[in-house]
Amino acid sequence: MSAVSSTVGVIGGSGFTELRDLEVRQTNEVTTPYGKPSSPLSHGRIDNHEVVFIARHGSRHDIAPHQINYRANVWALKRSGVQAVLATATVGGIDSVYHPGTILIPDQILDYTHSREHTFSPLDGDLFHIDFTQPYCDSLRSKLIQTAEQLGIDVVPRATYAATQGPRFESAAEITRYARDGAQVVGMTAMPEASLAREVGLCYATVALVVNYAAGRFDLQINAEEIKHTYQHSAQQVWAILAKTVLSLADFECRPPPPIRA
Repeated sequence: MSAVSSTVGVIGGSGFTELRDLEVRQTNEVTTPYGKPSSPLSHGRIDNHEVVFIARHGSRHDIAPHQINYRANVWALKRSGVQAVLATATVGGIDSVYHPGTILIPDQILDYTHSREHTFSPLDGDLFHIDFTQPYCDSLRSKLIQTAEQLGIDVVPRATYAATQGPRFESAAEITRYARDGAQVVGMTAMPEASLAREVGLCYATVALVVNYAAGRFDLQINAEEIKHTYQHSAQQVWAILAKTVLSLADFECRPPPPIRA
């Protein structure tokens, strides 16, 4: 068990290419044993609380979900001294409860991705496994939920995220399958980001914004303009939750399950 340092990592997803309220002091191009991260690391402060920000899809939002160097992104944040990572994501709603504009804090993942570099194991020749029973840090999730309540922002406190390969959207039959499997929302970036964070001992949680209904649901077509409108209408609430949560983490206790050595 260790207290989080004064630095919190933030990973910005689609549309979230910069962190509002962040007073940037320096931006660093970094390299890792796994290549270059998606974007330079922005080091700054929110009300004197240190934050390191990275844009998951690149500063120009030009990296497709299956091409993201998840290992480099997570490694760079870990080497920057962060212990807690807050991520953003935009997702499609499978269940009618998860309508466009809904903000949710996922608690489970179904992984349908493939062909992605998804592990650091073996690290330095040391084979290990991780306990992924709870993919997201419950303590960090609770902080996000409490913060939303304090701000008067409605959030759904749990949901199962179906992580798909992308960059295409899913077929109606695939969405029906994911619903049958128990997913409520669908996106393209939860994995392997969440499991990589667990491998290096980072507490990790996501704020997800539903920007459209998933393919074939409720006889609606996926519409780019509607997605953009939903993002513009609701993104400020996501940023508000993130910024205030950062301020609440000074004495946060981080206890990710340790790796299981082979």
